[in-house]
Amino acid sequence: MQKPLKKIAVLLTIGALTLTACGQKPDITENLADNTKTDKKQILLFGPMEKSAPNASNTARTAHDLTVLMAEERLDLVVEYRTYTAENYQEKTYDEVTLDRARHNMDDLYLLNPDVIHTLGIEGKLADLSSLDCVKNLRDVVKTANTVNGKLVAIPQEVVAYGLFVNKDMFDQYDLQLPETPEEFMECCRVFKENGIETPIGANRWWLETFVFAQAFADLYNGDNTDAEIAALNSGEAKYSDYLRPGFEYLQELIDKEYIDAKTAYTYEAIEGEGPDFMAQKTPIVMAYWGAANTDTAYGSPDFNMQVIGFPSNRGQMPVIPITGYGVSANAEHLEDSMDVLDVILSDEALELYSQTNRVISPSKNVASNCIPALKPLNDRIEEGIYVLASNANLKMEQWGNICLLVRNLLNGSSVDDCMAKLDQLQEESLQN
Repeated sequence: MQKPLKKIAVLLTIGALTLTACGQKPDITENLADNTKTDKKQILLFGPMEKSAPNASNTARTAHDLTVLMAEERLDLVVEYRTYTAENYQEKTYDEVTLDRARHNMDDLYLLNPDVIHTLGIEGKLADLSSLDCVKNLRDVVKTANTVNGKLVAIPQEVVAYGLFVNKDMFDQYDLQLPETPEEFMECCRVFKENGIETPIGANRWWLETFVFAQAFADLYNGDNTDAEIAALNSGEAKYSDYLRPGFEYLQELIDKEYIDAKTAYTYEAIEGEGPDFMAQKTPIVMAYWGAANTDTAYGSPDFNMQVIGFPSNRGQMPVIPITGYGVSANAEHLEDSMDVLDVILSDEALELYSQTNRVISPSKNVASNCIPALKPLNDRIEEGIYVLASNANLKMEQWGNICLLVRNLLNGSSVDDCMAKLDQLQEESLQN
């Protein structure tokens, strides 16, 4: 149930790794980067990006490479990047390639999407990282999302948060407040539509699931009964469909009222499809991940007042967080050295460098976010501890990939009841494993 690699992902790094689940399909072997010959010990890292050239201008890649260089110098080894370029797509998705390589112990380190972390963790293919020194500094959200059967199996260099990117000038033009609840959001869309904005919400075929997560799990993750509710879902006592049905019904209403163009969204790749209309101020609302606000190839240079807020929920604006991460092969040839590499690049010193360069949310609770003004509304909610997880390896059923595909079915004409029946089936299958 994986989503394919997207072109833009190769220009970013692990914080935007959820993007690598979107778009085209690469080959597992033909496009691998050339190996670097050296007499030093080599640690093999498989991921969606190549090592930057010394004069590379992309800050995300450069910041990542600087942390790797820190590890190479301190440990007297070389981290060799195993990857492929984005120019020649073949038959395998990034997630499929990663699963195959990890299952065959082809590399030491991996950059992993949420659904792959879940799968490999359950299969016992990832080493337990809980003994690393850096773990004591991690935010609880990271440890919660990436712990499988009591083992912390992955850690990211940044926490990826999704939000609504809105054109505040267009909201001001029609005397609209930025919405907090589903009802307020629906009313904003009505006003835009009645004032001649054909499609108030610019959407693609990957990220509408964020609306569903915000409404479905707002109470679960921000209430006082989280552990018990997760246990009930894992035992089958509670149904995912009961949580997610309202979100799917809400999306269906947005489609029925033509606030979302479902047919067009189904054909759009993330940012490439809906992005031009948003930047041209033809549509006031899109959804994207935190890093897109800092990236000139995405939404980093708007000609209007852009604000990034949480998705509408009964608890107000709600950030949606899928956790990616580095994992170490449980059977890595250089297991101890690979763990040492992670301890360096995930240290507070390295994360400070990475986070301040990229202006992202650090997985370390000791490293403050240095966000641009547009991201402050989203960041404020996260710093208050208000968010929902779109990936949680403690839940037996994988969420991020499965819900994405069910939302795509909705865009393609499936009924809400059909989607919920499929969700019940997926939950039942997860209980058998």
